[in-house]
Amino acid sequence: MKQPVAARSLLRRRDFAVFWGAQTFSVAGDSFALIAVPLLILKVTGSVAQMGLLTGISGAAGVLAGIFAGVLVDRLDRRKLLLASDIVRCLLYATIPLAWLGGPQIWLLYTVLPLAAAVGMVYSVASVAALPTLVGEERVTEANGKLFATSAAAGVLGPMLAGLVAGWFGPTAAIAINAGSFAVSAAGVYLVKIPRHEVPAVREKPWRELLAGAIFLFRHRVLRVLTILLSFFIFLTLGLTDIVIFRLKEDLGQPDGVIGVVLGVGAVGNMLGAALVTRLRGRLGFGPLWIGALAMAGSAIAGIAFLGTVWGVAAIMAFYLGCVSVAGICSLSLRQQVTPAHLLGRVTSAFWTIHFSLGPLGAAALTWGAGHYGSTPVFLFAGIGCLLIAAVALFTPARMRHPETL
Repeated sequence: MKQPVAARSLLRRRDFAVFWGAQTFSVAGDSFALIAVPLLILKVTGSVAQMGLLTGISGAAGVLAGIFAGVLVDRLDRRKLLLASDIVRCLLYATIPLAWLGGPQIWLLYTVLPLAAAVGMVYSVASVAALPTLVGEERVTEANGKLFATSAAAGVLGPMLAGLVAGWFGPTAAIAINAGSFAVSAAGVYLVKIPRHEVPAVREKPWRELLAGAIFLFRHRVLRVLTILLSFFIFLTLGLTDIVIFRLKEDLGQPDGVIGVVLGVGAVGNMLGAALVTRLRGRLGFGPLWIGALAMAGSAIAGIAFLGTVWGVAAIMAFYLGCVSVAGICSLSLRQQVTPAHLLGRVTSAFWTIHFSLGPLGAAALTWGAGHYGSTPVFLFAGIGCLLIAAVALFTPARMRHPETL
């Protein structure tokens, strides 16, 4: 089928294409760690609570880094920040398989992963802030859709290979591949030309710079609602992958390779959601699409509680991740569209800092609940909670079809 002119012209932009490729390699490598780290902990400790605790601590490190990431991104060269972040994460993840040669080193995970999460937050903020300068504000939804779609495509094969690698050579081998992916991503970023954003000549007081992003979020009536509601959403969902892995391993007795296949199939939904979001938002508008996606995601989470087959879990995960992809791209694109370029780093970091603030607590609480009461009541609790968030959104400005015009 012949592509639309707009799609072809975006794909032919060399810098965006290289940036796109670098992001894809990075996400593909991350999928190895997504599988390998929980398996490594479960193999050594046998504890789902330990999985949730490490997820929570890493999330907390990302939240803390987010407080300062926005100021760095708005004041420094965003391309150099992206490059440095990739190199640092490559070195951090490489220490795990090297140290494990002398035997299990669980303490190292509690050092490396929070540091990697903090650096990853800087990378994520810089990436979001750099995108509008690459493609223009009017095309950020399309660009985000392409980035999410190909990242999800990489995530389809990544978890499958990660499960196989972990099963054949051990989880540390999969983590080593993740380290290598950051090296490839760094090479791609090095080749990208990202225009420098305009930095105000007069600097504000440090406390004003730190709070500028949060002030902008809470003065915008739609972004304010999104920030609050999505903070509760992440509380209910940050530890979901850990609980799904626990259900597959402990309740269904599946090997590592099957877990990789299930999460790989789930990533197909992520890819489809990203591919459809531009067209869906054009037809439905922001509010109906965003709220509908949250409601369907909540229904999917609750549905896992009633499934006792591997392929049933895989199908529901695909549906859930597709809905999350649609909602996430809509929210991200709206922030990029309504935020001035010189504030975008601070607004992004403020949003993620607030957004993820409840996530570590939720991950620890829900995995603790799964360990003590089983995964079924936890899936029901999280799913119903997400449905309530969607219901509340119907009575807020988030229901607007075109908030980008405010």
